[in-house]
Amino acid sequence: MKHTKLFRKVAALLFLLLTTVSLSACAVESDNSVRVYNHVKSSKTITWGVKFDTALFGIKSVKTNKLEGFEIDLARLLTKEILGKDGKAKFIEVTAQTKIPQLKNNNLDAVLATMTITDERKKSVDFSTPYFKAGTSLMTKTSSPIKSIKDLNHNGRVAIVVKGTTAADDIARLAPKAKIRQYNDYGACTNALLAGQGDAVATDNGILAGIADQHKSLHLVGGTVAVEPYGIAVEKGQTKMLEAINKALKEAKADGSYHKLVKKWFGNIPGFSVKEAEY
Repeated sequence: MKHTKLFRKVAALLFLLLTTVSLSACAVESDNSVRVYNHVKSSKTITWGVKFDTALFGIKSVKTNKLEGFEIDLARLLTKEILGKDGKAKFIEVTAQTKIPQLKNNNLDAVLATMTITDERKKSVDFSTPYFKAGTSLMTKTSSPIKSIKDLNHNGRVAIVVKGTTAADDIARLAPKAKIRQYNDYGACTNALLAGQGDAVATDNGILAGIADQHKSLHLVGGTVAVEPYGIAVEKGQTKMLEAINKALKEAKADGSYHKLVKKWFGNIPGFSVKEAEY
C-alpha cells in the first residue's frame, strides 16, 4: 500500500515536471519574436548591414578609412535611441545580393542599406516605416543625347544596373526596347558608363546623386520614373526589434535629428530636393 502511494506521488511529480517543461518550451517557441531584440539589449550592440561603396549613404573614406554617410549616421542615431547613450553600432558590409541572406543567417540584426521596400522582399523580411523617398532615375554623361526614359527606349540603347536591385524591373517595364547590362556594384556600373559600355545607369536618385557629385562629367536626367522608398529590414517575424526601430525612427523625425541628417548629406547636392526625399 505504501509503495502504491509512493508510486502515485512520484508519477504526479513527473507529470507536473513534464507539463512545466512542455509549457516552457511552448513559451520559448512562441516568444521567438523577441529573440533579436533581447540579443541587442543584452549585448548593448546592434549589428547593421550597410553599404561600403555608396556615396552619401554608406562608403568607406579613402582618406580616413572610416565609414561615413547618411545611413551610417542614421544607424548610430537609431542605436542610441534604442539602447541608450552606451549603445554601440557595429557595421558589416552588404551588397544587393548578400543583404537578405546575411540577415536570414543571423549575421545581422538589421539591414540599413538603400533597400527598396517591395512586395517580393516582404516575403523574406519585414520592413520598417520608410526613411528615404527614393525613386529610380537615370544618370548619363553630360554629353549624352539621352534626357529621359523615353530616349532610352530604343533598340541599341543599353541601360546599366546593379544585380539584385529593382532598377532592372523598372527599365524592362518603362523602356522595354533597351538592353539591360548588369554589374555587381555601383563602382562597376559607373566605370562601365564612363567607358561607353552603356548609355545610362539606372538606379535610385539618391545613389546617383552621390556618384554624380564625384564625377562632374555625369549628371541625372529625366527626374524619377518610379517612387520606391527605402526601409530598414529585419528578419521575418522579429516584431519586437521592428517595433523598436519604428519607435526610434518616429522619435528622430519628431525631434528634428532625422531632418538634420538628410540636410547634412543631401542639402548641397545640385538639383536634389531634400523635402521630396525625406519622410
